Amino acid sequence: MQHLSARVKGISPSPTLTIDAKTKQMIQEGRDVLNFSAGEPDFDTPVHVKAAAIEAINQGYTKYTPAAGALDLRQAICDKLRRDNGLEYQPNQIVVSNGGKHSLFNVYQTLCDPGDEVILQAPYWVSYPEMIRLVGAVPVIINSTAEQGFKLTPAQIEERLTPRTRAITLNSPSNPTGAVYTPAELEAIARLAVKHDLYIISDEIYEKMVYDGVEQRSIASFGPEVKARTITVNGMSKAFAMTGWRIGYTATEKYIADAMAALQGQTTSNPSSISQKASVAGLHGPADFINRMVGEFKRRRDYIVSRLEALPGIKVNVPKGAFYVFPNVSGLFGKTIRGRKIDSSDTLCQVLLEEALVAVVPGTGFGAPEHVRLSYATSMEKIKSGMDRLGAALAG
Repeated sequence: MQHLSARVKGISPSPTLTIDAKTKQMIQEGRDVLNFSAGEPDFDTPVHVKAAAIEAINQGYTKYTPAAGALDLRQAICDKLRRDNGLEYQPNQIVVSNGGKHSLFNVYQTLCDPGDEVILQAPYWVSYPEMIRLVGAVPVIINSTAEQGFKLTPAQIEERLTPRTRAITLNSPSNPTGAVYTPAELEAIARLAVKHDLYIISDEIYEKMVYDGVEQRSIASFGPEVKARTITVNGMSKAFAMTGWRIGYTATEKYIADAMAALQGQTTSNPSSISQKASVAGLHGPADFINRMVGEFKRRRDYIVSRLEALPGIKVNVPKGAFYVFPNVSGLFGKTIRGRKIDSSDTLCQVLLEEALVAVVPGTGFGAPEHVRLSYATSMEKIKSGMDRLGAALAG
């Protein structure tokens, strides 16, 4: 007998991971593919962080920790939240998980019952709607446009509220658009959540990647009523180039943290003890690595945006955060590239990968089918070569 649950059969595969896997397979086959699909920094993990992991291994720190994470790491996270975000938490309000994605999964599993509704902005990160559906809840998707900076307004949210609305999911800075909500915009949404007694799920994993003097603000900082209903999600992956170390965390009210810790205790238990020790070193260490990385990302952003703006059929919003650019490519629909007619962003990405050896991600999985996503978390040399190939392909 072969049987799979309706739950898992309903999962859509991640288009970013699918493209990345196909790209890596082509590279292994000896093809010179330039990969703009990866959502991870190309920088190496800082030396002092790696050294802390090696020391942890040598000292035998290889056993279980509490399911919610070791106390020293949860304290380091509290120190970070106080220092960087102006937020006061105690270690028993922190839950450390196996990456930011796991943290978000725990949040939806803890807050939502079947039939509950979660407000979700499109374009969205590909995993949000799938996680919401996995718990039996309903993603209420509200489209935002390039003209409004890919940011929702309180009026748009209020129009879609129902008695079943449980939470609002925010991602600022955003994957895939690079949009960053201003403090005033965040405060307006926060007041709306208080008014309607809603949770705010705030994914701030890209908080350090902001440009042009833009201020990144944690929505939980807008007063006690807002903080009490906010679940802040963050992690080590982006700011410390630690994607493979798998450390994410949440900061919440204690009753939510207790529930998530109980859930995690019956599913994965604690994240890697070694990665936890490395994370303590990262959070206590100097910020010069982050500053250098963000400076380089800005240099790459400026270059890739300028090259894309010069291409026919492509419209670009300048991203203010993260490390993605999300151009509208609908101006290419109906055209022929390398003998193949382009009828969608999916077809365009397939043609670019197979014919131009440039890997980009279609916007379909992000709820924005007229767009594609390019990551500039790769070297300037590869960005220049990739834009040359893209320009040649579009020129016919």
